[in-house]
Amino acid sequence: MRKKMMTLITLFITCVATISAQSKIRQKRTWIVDSFNIEEESPGPFPYSLGKINIERPYLVMFFLKGMGIDEDPKDVLSINIRTGEVLVHKKVDYETYKNLSFRFEALNENFKLDTKLGVEVHILDINDHAPVFNPPHYETTLEESVSQGTLITTVFASDRDDPSTPNGTFSFTLDSVSPKTDNIEFYISQIETKGNIYFKGCLDYQKAQTYTLSIKATDNGDKKQLSNTSRVVLKIIDKNNCLPEITGQTGPGKIKERESGVEVLRLIVRDDDTNGSPAWKAIFTLHEDPENYFKIHTDPKTNEGILTVIKPMDYEEQTTRNLTISVENEEPYFSCKVKSPTTSDLWDVETLPKKFRRSPAPIDPPKLYPVTIIVEDVNDPPEFVPPVKKIKIKENTKVGTILDTLKVKDPDKRFGSSFRFVKGEDKNDWVTVNSETGQVSVAKMMDRESPLVNASTYSVIVYAVSKDKLPQTGTGTLVIHLDDENDNVPQLVVDTVSICLSDEKAMTEISAKDPDLPPYTAPFQYELLEDDQIEGKWKIEPNHGILVNLVKENTVYAGLYKIRIKISDSDGNSSVQNLSITVCDCTSKPSCQVRGLTAQASLSATGIMIFAFLLLLVIPLMALQLIKKQKKTMIFPKDGPGSLIKSNTEDRGTDCEVSLEISQSVMSGNIVKTSNGFSKQRSILYNGSTKSLYRQIKNGSMMESTRKKHSTCSTEDVHIKNVLKNQLSQRLAQLQTSEQELSNYEPHCYAYEGEQDENLDDNFDTISVPETDFNLDIPTNLELRFTNLAAVCRPDSITSERKK
Repeated sequence: MRKKMMTLITLFITCVATISAQSKIRQKRTWIVDSFNIEEESPGPFPYSLGKINIERPYLVMFFLKGMGIDEDPKDVLSINIRTGEVLVHKKVDYETYKNLSFRFEALNENFKLDTKLGVEVHILDINDHAPVFNPPHYETTLEESVSQGTLITTVFASDRDDPSTPNGTFSFTLDSVSPKTDNIEFYISQIETKGNIYFKGCLDYQKAQTYTLSIKATDNGDKKQLSNTSRVVLKIIDKNNCLPEITGQTGPGKIKERESGVEVLRLIVRDDDTNGSPAWKAIFTLHEDPENYFKIHTDPKTNEGILTVIKPMDYEEQTTRNLTISVENEEPYFSCKVKSPTTSDLWDVETLPKKFRRSPAPIDPPKLYPVTIIVEDVNDPPEFVPPVKKIKIKENTKVGTILDTLKVKDPDKRFGSSFRFVKGEDKNDWVTVNSETGQVSVAKMMDRESPLVNASTYSVIVYAVSKDKLPQTGTGTLVIHLDDENDNVPQLVVDTVSICLSDEKAMTEISAKDPDLPPYTAPFQYELLEDDQIEGKWKIEPNHGILVNLVKENTVYAGLYKIRIKISDSDGNSSVQNLSITVCDCTSKPSCQVRGLTAQASLSATGIMIFAFLLLLVIPLMALQLIKKQKKTMIFPKDGPGSLIKSNTEDRGTDCEVSLEISQSVMSGNIVKTSNGFSKQRSILYNGSTKSLYRQIKNGSMMESTRKKHSTCSTEDVHIKNVLKNQLSQRLAQLQTSEQELSNYEPHCYAYEGEQDENLDDNFDTISVPETDFNLDIPTNLELRFTNLAAVCRPDSITSERKK
């Protein structure tokens, strides 16, 4: 135990003496208190005297202690004699728990009043009662085999609970033991304060030791005794590539049949002392002396063997054997470290090789080459076409039976004979025939260059040659036929239906043609309008030469459906006449004009329809006269004489008469063109004489009025109307039996479409419609006032009212 250190602590304390009632003088007193020290874990016996507090007083005082060690933790360690001031120690004190005991000293005078009060501190003196402790108690780490000497392995940490300012609380590390002991390595430790860094000298070698266990001791520097503790450090070595692989042999036939591919030829056995399955063990093989790339080699991941495979067929006639060399390396770079001589100081003298990556362009130690000989076995070769691809050029539409070519084949194996037969393979259009004995190829059908099976004017045929052997072999040849084009196609419109919006100015739409022939038998095309009544002054093509041209509509064309004929000629003069349907319509209600198809559902033949319409027009005036007799209202007759209706010029040229869909489906005759707004335009058959005027009035009256009024159907319950119509129709039919009737001299004739402009207005006839279904009595409804009697034919209410009157 170190010597007791006594420190004289002189405290100058201003004490207030007893103040007499007369003088009231304040006096100063001096207290001398020794410094106290307690050695921890003192064995006693208890109590023992720690020291005495000396005071200089002319009177007696009493001493008291309060604080740590008395009435505060650790309690009951100290006490004081109230008369003598002697301090006693009653039990042990732990330095690691309490470094000092601080308490208060109080003195009372004879009147039991506080004479003075001061603080006192007792120092606990440390003894070496704790050994160094490692934290954590044990260590485990890994280190790659290829690292260089002097590399830090790990760091250990320790601490001592004794006073670090004394030798009891300081310690040092030593390497106590190493297991196993090998001649290739030495460990050492370097200490910095409370941590120890562990290093190694020499060369790590996984093959000599995979794990090292180091015992590290920490010993303190206690005066009377030294305490120590140990820790275990486990170092695991990670194997790296310090062992070169070596090919030790081969297994497998080492033979292949000619034309064989995708089969295993042999396996190469490899020895490597590195850890099985590690990158340092896995082999990488390299083929040498195989410029044609007939073979490839890869590694079996389980056995590490090199598997040699033929990937491209070999020909026995060209070579019977093939000599190869194969080298092997590892996936991981190779390294080498050898101890030349150990030293007692510093690092050892070692010899190392720089790391060499596999497939290095200039390795320090080139890998060993293992020779391999592959034997090629002869087999019966299939026939070979000469050439393998035969190209022939002919014109399309070549005459059937024309000989194209004679195919030639050879037998690579002369000793197996040279007898073959030919078989046609793929011929999608069945355009050729192949003679099975001679190989002669002839035209079987007319060939069309524009066929969808012809690609870029070429057509391919696959032909087989089969050897006549016990084990037949088959060779494959290709016949490529190039077809020269002929002008065997005419231009055709790409679209034969167009539409144009009605306008006061010229309007146009684009039209184009196509021709599958090749130049000079195709575009540019020449367009020519074939003249007829619908063309002159109404339509023209601008320009008339090219692929895409404009069809121009003059302002003399009105709404309706038109058909024109266009002659289109290709660059070689080959031409065709194409029909183009044009719809001209009002686009004010819709931004575009869409083409509607004509519906044709004829229930009667064309002749029957014309006759029926003719008879109907003759019956209508008689019906109107019959009804007029029953009307009380006065009928206004025209100046032209009885039997005729008043002429009306309200229907201008180009006027579109739109009637409801219900009426349009029951019109007397004609084709129906259904428009986008639900109405119909009527193409009609025209007549002369009084019938013309009659229908003019019916048309102007009923059809135009129908755009403003809803259509009402005729009553089928009125028997009287049925009888009137039946009688009038019978009378007119009877009159037609004679040849004197003027009407019989005229046959129905189509003059124009409704709405077309004609320079000679007076000579033009208006139109009536001929439906494709049976006659319906709902047609002449909603007439104007001048045609009241005629309207009464389909107005049962009018007829009934007349009979009542």
